[in-house]
Amino acid sequence: MDTFSTSQLGTLATEARNPASARLDELSTLEMLGVMNDEDAKVASAVRVELPAIARAVDAIAGRFVNGGRLFYIGAGTSGRLGVLDASECPPTFSVPAELVQGLIAGGDRALRLSSEHSEDSPEEGARDLAAAGFAAGDVLVGIAASGRTPYVLGAMEYAKKLGAMTIGLSCVPGSSLAKAAEIAITPATGAEVLTGSTRMKAGTATKLVLNMLSTGVMVKTGLTYGNLMVNVRPTNAKLVDRAQRIVMEAAGCDRAAADRVLEAAGMDVKTAIVMQKSGVNRKEAEAKLAAAKGVLRTALN
Repeated sequence: MDTFSTSQLGTLATEARNPASARLDELSTLEMLGVMNDEDAKVASAVRVELPAIARAVDAIAGRFVNGGRLFYIGAGTSGRLGVLDASECPPTFSVPAELVQGLIAGGDRALRLSSEHSEDSPEEGARDLAAAGFAAGDVLVGIAASGRTPYVLGAMEYAKKLGAMTIGLSCVPGSSLAKAAEIAITPATGAEVLTGSTRMKAGTATKLVLNMLSTGVMVKTGLTYGNLMVNVRPTNAKLVDRAQRIVMEAAGCDRAAADRVLEAAGMDVKTAIVMQKSGVNRKEAEAKLAAAKGVLRTALN
């Protein structure tokens, strides 16, 4: 595992001073916000440069999912919180088990609300947390660290590599220790922050964009959507019931009253409802079609 001394932190692009915000406290509120917005506008283009690497990562994760593998995110501070956030949104959006995509943060769940930045300095703790979560050779680890040198994350990456698992490194410093340690490196170079060293800003935004692409891309590739419709959504509250009705209306070409009726008949399962409505079959027949298609709606309809 590469070592990186704290005396070298100042050499990182994420720690550099940004000349555009050097007089931040002297600006009017509108001018200050304009500087922030100008810097934020650079993030999407930095992520775009990394699209080939992100595509490789999506395909690699999807391949592991087909064979029973899982996706783990691990990070400290903002990076860890973003990983946990993305993982926690997968079950309600795609109706996947909570175990399929998991987020680990240095310091444990308490660190989601209360800062526990000292926890990031232990590579052994990163390895222990990953092992305790049951990480296995068939899984995928995405190590997240804006600086690309967080010991907690590097320790987890080393543990995953020893198991022979797929490793992906998401950082914002090209050529970082994390990028070198990963099988696939995703490195949007966001540069100096508006507030020097505050990687919750541009680096955090880039991280969120990439995580959105990874999780959503994998779910699309594994058949959990129909076009751009989230047909695996769980209608567990009024908002989601309304969304489920609209999805059935769009996919099956029916009005809301028909969508409401067929959803009720399908036990509020969106994909079953769509197959029933489009194919003119009952619930049992629709469920059989979906089972034969391994849950992929487009295949069941074809």
